[in-house]
Amino acid sequence: MARKGPDFATPVRRVLIALLVLVLLGVFLFWRIDSPRAERMRAAFIDRFVPGFEWAMAPVTHVSRMIAGFQSYSRLYEQNQELRRELQKMSAWKEAAVQLEQENAKLLAHNNVRIDPALTSVSGVVLTDSGTAFRQSVLLNVGTRDGIVDGWATMDGLGLVGRISGVGETTSRVILLTDPSSRIPVTIQPSGQHALLVGDNTSLPALDFIESPENVRPGDRVVSSGDGGVFPPGLLVGQAALATDGRLRVRMSADYGRLEFLRVLRSHPAEQLADSGRLIPPPPSEFVGPLMPDGFADGFADGAVAGGGDD
Repeated sequence: MARKGPDFATPVRRVLIALLVLVLLGVFLFWRIDSPRAERMRAAFIDRFVPGFEWAMAPVTHVSRMIAGFQSYSRLYEQNQELRRELQKMSAWKEAAVQLEQENAKLLAHNNVRIDPALTSVSGVVLTDSGTAFRQSVLLNVGTRDGIVDGWATMDGLGLVGRISGVGETTSRVILLTDPSSRIPVTIQPSGQHALLVGDNTSLPALDFIESPENVRPGDRVVSSGDGGVFPPGLLVGQAALATDGRLRVRMSADYGRLEFLRVLRSHPAEQLADSGRLIPPPPSEFVGPLMPDGFADGFADGAVAGGGDD
């Protein structure tokens, strides 16, 4: 078995490490000396050796630039994500602003509609639309606690919509003019023709029982006539239109596709006459002939008796 020679690598390594530590310590101390001569020596050393190591610093420079570019890209990515989040928020605010603008426009139109000054109103919000193939109605968030009475007319910001048909404590149902059960008397202007607006579950209700159809033109204004006390007179309904089947219909002024706010018009009942003393009473059931006032009948009877005595 061969014998190992002396190990010189370990002592040499230790010596080199010690010399390296001494050199580095000397460089450190030299670089920390605050002296004009030392400052000139340091400047001369840098000018002499540092430019020659530019090739060695190139990879470090490129790596530092890559790191700086990656950090800049990371900041740009974060800013882009933040801008996206802000854009989404702005889109939501924009949608809310558009909806508020539409509601504001409808409320302004709702307030500017011209009605009889003697009529007062209660405004309500449409909760649901229960329109079906056989019934056209909506539900309002006002009821008996708001003083709503069955039969009152309802309008949006443009024209007549329908009438109250069913009242609860906090809600009420509105039967639209397009409902098949709706029949209201109307007046066609400027001819003054009277007709009946008949709902048939379409967006263009028909005009029936027109006095003189030849005097009605497409585009004529249709308003409520007030006949029968169904609706107050003069409420805008729409414009006359000639359908493809040759039948006269009404193009409604109210926007039935976007019913959000409705105005319920308070209709006051007709005045009841309590004092009937000055009215001509109805004739008795067994009497047949013209009716005469009581005083005239008494005088006529006295004259007849006196005439009989003369004979």
